Amino acid sequence: MQYWGLTDPGSVRKQNQDAYQIAQLDKNSLLCVVCDGMGGAKSGNIASSLAVDVFVQEVQRRWSPGTDWDKADQILRGAVKLANFTVYDQAKQFVEFDGMGTTLVAALVRGRKVTVVNVGDSRAYGITENGIRQLTRDHSLVQLMVERGELRPELAKSYPGKNLITRAIGTEAVVLCDMFRQEFQRGDFLLLCSDGLSNMMDDQEILFEVVHGVNKGRCCQRLLEIAKTRGAPDNVTSVLVAL
Repeated sequence: MQYWGLTDPGSVRKQNQDAYQIAQLDKNSLLCVVCDGMGGAKSGNIASSLAVDVFVQEVQRRWSPGTDWDKADQILRGAVKLANFTVYDQAKQFVEFDGMGTTLVAALVRGRKVTVVNVGDSRAYGITENGIRQLTRDHSLVQLMVERGELRPELAKSYPGKNLITRAIGTEAVVLCDMFRQEFQRGDFLLLCSDGLSNMMDDQEILFEVVHGVNKGRCCQRLLEIAKTRGAPDNVTSVLVAL
C-alpha cells in the first residue's frame, strides 16, 4: 500500500482552511482524513485542524490490530462524535470561533477493504482502470436539489448555492455521519479530496490523471496544478491511496 497527500491554499485565498492527516494504525491498517473548514479567516483553519487531530487521536486511542469491522465502525462513529463535540464546544466558548465548522471525510483502509465516513461535501472516490465512482454522498443544498429533480446534475457545479452544506462538524451539538464500505482490487485507488478539487475537475478528468499518470507520487501535485490553472478559488486538498 502506498499513499500521498497534499494541501494548498489555491490561487485566490491567502489562508489554507483545509487540513488532512494520514496515520498508520498498524502494519495492515491505514487511516486518512480530509477536513475543509468554514467560519471565516479567524476560525475555519481552527475547525479543520482541530477536527482532524481529535478524530485521528481518538481512533488511535481505541484501535488494536485485531479490531473487527463492526467494532471499527463504532470507533469511527465515536471519533466523528468526539470531533464534532470538540469543535462545537470551542465555538461556544470563544466568541472569535462562533459559527465555525468543518466538513470531514475519512477512510479506514485494511488491506483492500475500506470503510469511508463523511460529513459535508468533501468526497471519497473509488478509482479503477475501468472507471471512477463517488463513494460518498454530498450533504449539500445542491445535492438535495438534484435528488428532488429540481436541478440537473450537470448544472450542480455552477449553481450559485453549491457551497451551502446541510451537515458539518461543529455547527450543531449532534451530527449524523454517513458510512460506506467498499472492497477494492489490487491496482485500484482511493482518493479523498475537498471541494476545492472536485469543483475544478470533472470525475473523468480525475480518473485520467490518477490512472494514466506515470509518476503516482506526483499525482496529487498534478491535480493541484490543474485546479490552479482553472483559478482554484478555494483551498485544494487531496489524499491518494494505491491499493
